Amino acid sequence: MSTETQISLEKSESQVLTVEQLNREVRQLIEGNLSLVWVQGEISNFKAHTSGHFYFSLKDEKSQIRAVMFRGSNARLRFKPTDGLEVLVRGRISVYEPRGEYQIVCETMEPVGAGALQKAFEQLKEKLKKEGLFDAGRKRPIPLMPRHVAIVTSPTGAAIRDMINVISRRSKSLQVTLVPTLVQGEAAAPQICEALKKAIQLPNVDAIIIGRGGGSMEDLWAFNDEKLARMIAASPVPIISAVGHEVDFTISDFVADLRAPTPSAAAELVVKNTEDLAQRVRSLQRMLTIAIQKHLRAETQKWKGLSSRLIDPKRRLMDLMQRNDELLSRLQGATLRYFEKRQLKLQVLQERMPRPDQVIQKVRNRIELIFVRMANRIQSILQKKNAQLQENMSVLDSLSPLQVLERGYSMTQTKKGIVYSASDVKVGEEIYISLMKGSLRAEVKEINQKESLWTLKKD
Repeated sequence: MSTETQISLEKSESQVLTVEQLNREVRQLIEGNLSLVWVQGEISNFKAHTSGHFYFSLKDEKSQIRAVMFRGSNARLRFKPTDGLEVLVRGRISVYEPRGEYQIVCETMEPVGAGALQKAFEQLKEKLKKEGLFDAGRKRPIPLMPRHVAIVTSPTGAAIRDMINVISRRSKSLQVTLVPTLVQGEAAAPQICEALKKAIQLPNVDAIIIGRGGGSMEDLWAFNDEKLARMIAASPVPIISAVGHEVDFTISDFVADLRAPTPSAAAELVVKNTEDLAQRVRSLQRMLTIAIQKHLRAETQKWKGLSSRLIDPKRRLMDLMQRNDELLSRLQGATLRYFEKRQLKLQVLQERMPRPDQVIQKVRNRIELIFVRMANRIQSILQKKNAQLQENMSVLDSLSPLQVLERGYSMTQTKKGIVYSASDVKVGEEIYISLMKGSLRAEVKEINQKESLWTLKKD
């Protein structure tokens, strides 16, 4: 342990630190003793924040560490990190003070087992494929006889010389416009996009060739740009991609309307040889002559067959008139039989149908019977309810206080209510005594709470 670390620890033992101060001390201690480190691990919990920063964890079989890669560093990545991807990162160890968590701040990142360029190529290829940019149904055919072709490539490379040689040998009248651009390096992709935009805007352009000669994957990387791929897919002019050699594939090859194995092959595809075209026209002319002669012979045989089967129109007309009379007789007979059947059925239904006055009389009799039954039922219910009422009145009368007063008892009250006990009144208080016949108004002279009616009866 260094002398500075010992002094720092001794100082911390002699004072009380806040959590913020402690985290700051730990951060300074870690950052002061650990320089840049290389860490290999698997990405998990990856999140690309709206601020542009990447937050994730690096883990192996036994441990994990939080990691962050700020926007300035991750902007240089050629692939997109995803969960489960094994990577090798270089960064510095730091402490995130608000949560007291230590983390690695990544500056560079490379996939393990595959180069960054190859990984980025596969990711972009899969993304555009899912969007349908590689579908054959959306690709446009190259014009058979273009009159104006634009070439987007480097003006100093071998590719443009090869294409010009092929075009000049195969056609003398084709107009060729070179739209120069860089085809290699960091600035190549934006320049290619701008050059392609200019080529599309050229007047009366029929097709566009975009490409360059062979090279390494790094050399051809400008043709794997996502913006360029989307411009090719959205182009109103058919585009031929001619990048590298036959074994080289770029994103532009998959998105373009036609992929040529080499720039020279692209020139051959877009410009047909004049002699080949003339030979093709003569061949088609012979085929057309043979087809016309065959068709004429077939039509002649057909005409002869129809002529032999042709019948005199007057005879045909007489047959049709006779057939018309026959069908008319059959129609009249069928109509007569139909109405006879309907009339017979109507007579049967009239015989089965009852007289209306009889139906009405039956309904009236039924209504009268229902009224009689209803009156008897109502009378029976009223008798039962009257008997029940009398019974309830007898029970209610037996429970009336007046029945108790008839047996010689009285009910004593004050202004407050009924008196149940001697303690409910005071000496000199006015009381009201209710009898069976009449009532008394009296004044309390004496109160005896010890003697009750039951006591007096025993004595």
